[in-house]
Amino acid sequence: MSKVGFIGLGIMGRHMAGHLQAGGHELFVVKHRAPLPQALLDGGAIECASCKEVVQRTEVIIIMVPDTPDVAAVLFGPDGVAEGLSPGKTVVDMSSISPIETKTFASRVKELGCNYLDAPVSGGEVGATAATLTIMVGGPQAVFETVKPLFDLMGKNITRVGDNGAGQTAKVANQIIVALTLEAVGEALLFASKAGVDPARVRQALMGGFAGSRILEVHGERMIKRMFNPGFRVALHQKDLNLALASARALGISLPNTAMTQELLNACSANGWADLDHSALVRVLEGLAHHEIG
Repeated sequence: MSKVGFIGLGIMGRHMAGHLQAGGHELFVVKHRAPLPQALLDGGAIECASCKEVVQRTEVIIIMVPDTPDVAAVLFGPDGVAEGLSPGKTVVDMSSISPIETKTFASRVKELGCNYLDAPVSGGEVGATAATLTIMVGGPQAVFETVKPLFDLMGKNITRVGDNGAGQTAKVANQIIVALTLEAVGEALLFASKAGVDPARVRQALMGGFAGSRILEVHGERMIKRMFNPGFRVALHQKDLNLALASARALGISLPNTAMTQELLNACSANGWADLDHSALVRVLEGLAHHEIG
């Protein structure tokens, strides 16, 4: 059993922390935005007064918050992680944030004699609940091997991609693929429906062919059944594509379809749908066609 700090117990973090607790680890938590989950407290999680206290009482500190500024505040703000660090401790950021800023954060933590891994995840609330997340890790091999038993409790496909920043780069690539595939699935189902064919049967037929995908399976069903309760919010995918486009500018490359899909997500937000599941992107396509799939 090890002492693990967990900062960021939102839609996904609460489940991830629960798996660590169920795996026998002593959990130390702090309120970040949402109230602390009662199930974790009932299971023995120890509430701390600050991020600094979480760090002082643990060996490995996991961060799972929404965006780059949130990670910066948790790490380096007043009573933050950095103030509680002592040599040998390990910080694991499982948020999805800027690869460029991640390298800076890692450097600052290493200057304090501590280890740093960026380990963003894919799989949404479903994957977090089932402990089947894909975890993309950036950082030293030796540190990765030390932390991997914790990753094994939260996910299934766990890959060290490279040095610090590589995990976040892989996550941005993941979000590009997910966004563009969501858009393609939305267009396909809209096309079928407008042509007078049952989109549910089209989806069923396509699932067995080369167009089959996890997104067609899960989010195609959401689009057809109008199940837009958030598993992964539009606003968070907007954030991730912003990271992709900012990184593309820094690299001097063009991502035209990523930019187009970001505009559709922007339209979702403009319509007041920022807190819906990102499969709600189809509603913008429906608006352009004056036709609803479901």
